[in-house]
Amino acid sequence: MNDRQEPYDPYAAQEQQLLGYDPYGRPVYGQVPAQPAPGQQYEQAYEQQQYGYDPQGYGQQAQQAYYPQQQPQQPAAPEYGQQAYPQAPAYGYDTQQTGQWIPQQAAPEPAAPAPAPAAEPEPPRPDRVPEPRRPEGGPSDPDYRTEQFAFIDQPDEDSEDVIDWLKFTESRTERREEARRRGRNRVVALIVVLALFVVAGVGYLWYAGKLPFLDGPGQKKGAAAAAGPQKRDMIVVHLHNTKKGGTSTALLVDNVTTKKGATVLLPNTLGVAKDDGTGTALGKAVEEGGLGVRDSLDSMLGTHIGGTWRLDTPFLENLVELVGGIETDTDVAIPADDAAKIPAVGQGPKQHLSGAMAVAYATYRGQGEPEAKQLDRLGKVLYGVLRKVPGDAKAATVTVESMGQILDPSLNAQTLGTLLAKLGEHAKEGAYRTDVLAVKPDGTLTDDANKNVVKEVLGGSFTAAQPGTAPRVGLKDATGDEKTQVAAKAALLNGGYTFVDGGKADKTQPATQITYQDDAQRTKAVDVAKTLGLPETVVKKGENAVNADVVVTLGKDYKPS
Repeated sequence: MNDRQEPYDPYAAQEQQLLGYDPYGRPVYGQVPAQPAPGQQYEQAYEQQQYGYDPQGYGQQAQQAYYPQQQPQQPAAPEYGQQAYPQAPAYGYDTQQTGQWIPQQAAPEPAAPAPAPAAEPEPPRPDRVPEPRRPEGGPSDPDYRTEQFAFIDQPDEDSEDVIDWLKFTESRTERREEARRRGRNRVVALIVVLALFVVAGVGYLWYAGKLPFLDGPGQKKGAAAAAGPQKRDMIVVHLHNTKKGGTSTALLVDNVTTKKGATVLLPNTLGVAKDDGTGTALGKAVEEGGLGVRDSLDSMLGTHIGGTWRLDTPFLENLVELVGGIETDTDVAIPADDAAKIPAVGQGPKQHLSGAMAVAYATYRGQGEPEAKQLDRLGKVLYGVLRKVPGDAKAATVTVESMGQILDPSLNAQTLGTLLAKLGEHAKEGAYRTDVLAVKPDGTLTDDANKNVVKEVLGGSFTAAQPGTAPRVGLKDATGDEKTQVAAKAALLNGGYTFVDGGKADKTQPATQITYQDDAQRTKAVDVAKTLGLPETVVKKGENAVNADVVVTLGKDYKPS
């Protein structure tokens, strides 16, 4: 046996050993430190790092300082053929507690010791480094250790493509679902808006009382306002035909309380009283100059007319042209008259009329036609003009001033323009009516005209007469004797009463009767009976047939004193 030891071979003594796998699945090898020959002394570059597992069970390896305490003396240089290599970091699992994989960062390379005066050792050649030995057996193999395997997921390029495709499919599906959801939301919102419109419309119709069999608060409020005192603005219009002669009269009424408008057409045969107490026809009074006509109408109708508007046909033509023409339904075709420069007017609904055509239609009265037909045509023209008048009071005033007509001192352009603007708003909204006041052949009003037009539309009433004023006394003859009526009229005028001609009754009656509507007028009714030489028993409360404070209906029993 040869006790002599062979020289130490550093290349043969050091072998590569599989320590584990890094986070990317690559194998990590470490070198087995070579055993130094007997007696050989060298100092390692740094203290060996321990490999192992955290006994506390946290899956982390207890680290030692990579750099040992530096010695003041220089380390001895290794012998020729030997080289100190730092050991690789440890990899493995915490088999004692959690079994987790514990990667360790490689320690920084320590500072190289100062070289010895000896010659620099030859670096190892790669072709001489032996291949690491890989474990081939299972757990029975002595080289098999659990820390040699890393159970990590291996990345797969195909899986990335699948993930991208799934993301794309999911995003497209989500977009489709979002589009469907938005579409459903829009449909629901549209249904809600339509439902709100329907409910609002039905609510408005109900409030206005326009639904059948249902009275809304608005209708009740309007009815209550109509039942109480009402304020009206009113003017009288006299249309003068400067080419063919003749006049036509109408009342324009703005009911401020109920916010409605009306045109009341007055026949020329309507009887009015003169200043001396004698009666005359309305048409004749207007042709004679119209002085006192407004007061006569107030006395007969029990109204308060605010002004008089004399409208000659040339200015009516200008007014229609200023508003751009009118549109109305015509009931008759009017042939053209070249001599009078009157254009033809067609018959039918929604006929457009220029200024000259409007004048021709408003003044036309066919042969044998009643006056009410011509008045009805005038009412259609006035209604058409009002619908075209500007709703702004200032703009309407400018239109009136542009006609070039000299107005009555009692009615200036601003007052007329304001009234026309209000009436025009009522006409545009459909809150407008046109009536022809019915008159008997003797010039007196019919009972229906008194009830439905004078009282309802014009607000004619004498129940609110001012204290100290002479009462209005209407006289209706039911005796059949004209001399008896004249005697009774003279007695009333001599007594200081305002006389209202009630005309003749449809039939005679045996007893004289005096009626009043307001309790405040009873005393005046008794005075009237005394003036006529009648007993107090003939006085009673009732509806007046004539629009006056007190109405006397003469019977056959009346004997003038």
